[in-house]
This record gives sequence, C-alpha cells and structure tokens, in this order.
Amino acid sequence: MEWENVLLEKRGRVAILTVNRPDKLNALNRATRRDILAALDALEQDEEARVLVITGAGEKAFIAGADISEFAGMTAVKQRAVMKGRRAFDAVEDFSKPVIAMINGFCLGGGCELALACDLRVASTQAKFGQPEIKLGIIPGGGGTQRLTRIIGEGKAMELILTGDFIAAEEALNLGLVNYVWSSEELEAKTLELANKIAEMSPVALAMAKASVKNAARLNLKEGVDAEVDLFAICFSSEDKEEGVNAFLEKRKADFKGR
Repeated sequence: MEWENVLLEKRGRVAILTVNRPDKLNALNRATRRDILAALDALEQDEEARVLVITGAGEKAFIAGADISEFAGMTAVKQRAVMKGRRAFDAVEDFSKPVIAMINGFCLGGGCELALACDLRVASTQAKFGQPEIKLGIIPGGGGTQRLTRIIGEGKAMELILTGDFIAAEEALNLGLVNYVWSSEELEAKTLELANKIAEMSPVALAMAKASVKNAARLNLKEGVDAEVDLFAICFSSEDKEEGVNAFLEKRKADFKGR
C-alpha cells in the first residue's frame, strides 16, 4: 500500500513504517498523521505482521516535531476540534501489536510524543530528544506531559517540558526514556534483531501482555491485577498456549501460529 507521506514495508514478520518527509525533518503535518492512522489500520488486519517498527526517513531526524506552519492562524476552537478527533499518538499506543520506535536523529515535540506512545524506544548515538513546545508559547499536546512523566518521572519530565531543553541519547538511556542506544551504523540491524526476537513469541500472548502492562498507567493496583488475571486466562483459550507448553515439555522451540 502507498500513502503520501509514509512508507510501509515488511521484512518477514516485522513491518517498518517510515515517516517520509526528510526535507521537512519528517515533521508531522495533518496529512502525515492521517497516513499513519491508515497504515495502522491496514496492519491491524495483517496477520503476518507481528511487530511494527516506526522510524523516520533520512539521517537527520526521526520526527522533528509537528509542522509548525499549520499552527499559524489556528484559533483555540479549531485546534481543539482537530485534537479531539482520532489521533496518531493514541492509535500507536492502542495498537494491538508491539511497536518499536527506531530513533535515528532529532526526536522532538510531536515526534517525541509519538515515540513515547510506542512500546519500546531504541536510538542511535546521534539522537536528540526534547519537548520544546514551551519556546513557542504552548505546551506538549500529543500526550507528552502524561506519557513522559509516566516513563521518566515527574521531576525530570517537568524540567524538560519547562525548559524545552534537548538531551542526548545516552542521557535518554539513563533516564529510561529509551531501552537501547546503538551506533548509527548498527541501529537498523540491532532494531530488527530485537523486533524479530519479539515476533517469535505468540501474537496472542503479546497482545495480552501489552494490554496488561498499559493498564499499569490506567488503573489502580487492584483493578490492574484483576485485569491481569482475566488477560492471563484468555491466553489459556489459545492454541498458542498449548503449543508453548508442549514445546517446553518436549524441549523444542515453539512454533506459534497466533491462534
């Protein structure tokens, strides 16, 4: 499938979605956000694709933020209407399959927010992170104040959001903002290695695990544990559970079918 501002390719069980506006540092304009939503919808129906990797075209940026040109002249009423519709950030977080952000450069503003909505974040040593919206007289509006705080804690999130400062990949790693940092030369290979490792697991269990972990930020402890029990039990309705248990007992590698 082809869209105006994103590219989608598959490498075995791993799908790679590339935001393709390198001349604009892959800034998220409305058309690009619509393309991301359309690609996610297509991948939800694709049983072969078990893990999604999101990245940006070119060597300079993952996504350098929102397309600021679209902010000019926008009234509060119009902007709120735009943001109250279905949003790419939330769709990425709610996507049923694991999503890895492969961050190859500037990851700022809306780009950082899209990365925060992913399940795992990996970065090159050249990557830079930040929420610089404060310098425009606005605040993060794609979930940044919420997801960043949940991932790295209130103190550091407050600092980054109030100052608009950028941080390097190593600091992002130390804060827990990213899971791995690799050189630019090995970023793609290492990311695909990680993605393929996850893709070997049961798609049913992956979906249940993702949903349960997400509940930790959405529910109180008792509600989360109760939901975990239900999701755990759902796994017992799958053929994958039988395959996994039998493979363990027979001392062989499991061959999960996603059923």
